[in-house]
Amino acid sequence: MKVAVIQMISTPQIAPNLASAERLLREAAAQGAQLAVLPEYFPFIGAGDAERLNARETQGHGPIQDFLAEVSRRLKLWLVAGSIPLRADDPARLRNSCLVFDDLGQVRARYDKIHLFGFRKGEEVYDEAATIEAGSAPVVLDLPWGRLGLGICYDLRFPELFRRLGAIDFLALPAAFTETTGRAHWELLLRARAVENQCYVLAAAQGGLHPTGRMTHGNSMIVDPWGEVLGRLDKGEGVVVADLDPARLAEVREALPALRHRVLK
Repeated sequence: MKVAVIQMISTPQIAPNLASAERLLREAAAQGAQLAVLPEYFPFIGAGDAERLNARETQGHGPIQDFLAEVSRRLKLWLVAGSIPLRADDPARLRNSCLVFDDLGQVRARYDKIHLFGFRKGEEVYDEAATIEAGSAPVVLDLPWGRLGLGICYDLRFPELFRRLGAIDFLALPAAFTETTGRAHWELLLRARAVENQCYVLAAAQGGLHPTGRMTHGNSMIVDPWGEVLGRLDKGEGVVVADLDPARLAEVREALPALRHRVLK
């Protein structure tokens, strides 16, 4: 099975970001990818609160979802569609939602980000809870190649979420880690999640200096169940492609059956 993680430097405008996503997904498909993962907030980064709320879509309707359905169908790709803004129960907020499309353009799963990022260091301040309504349910999806678990960005810091998924073969993690936190913890956390869950981790990130001045960490990567990094892109737009081997999963789990040795659940 060949997979791709897509790295972007999204702008506050939706149309050019969709064009960039399509170009990168075409590149992934041309390299033989059967599954691709887009980064968190691939349709826009840096828009103000009003613009983000105005961009909300109802699940099943809207130009962003129409684009995702069409491109996954046309390229014959299973697509973990990063995250997009969907309507929340609270009309003043949104859900940061990851949709999974099959290669026929049909939505097969939806995951709403559970853990909302809050950070304050000098002038660098983030408070997602001010505008985002948290999700509450872990999501696992059976793919043709195995079981896929979903998380988004800050979720990476909470291993109990991924334990709730049970035995998974792949973990998709769209993200927009800041440069400050990413430089310190991104790779460490990704490799830890791969090792402790004995699964492949597919981490698609925003990666570079955005037009608004925000710097995201990038380092999109694919990690195997032993914690080995199979491919990585530091900064800039691009595609990371790797072959995932089910025999490698079986080998790791047979040699070190940690999942079967769990006591506390």
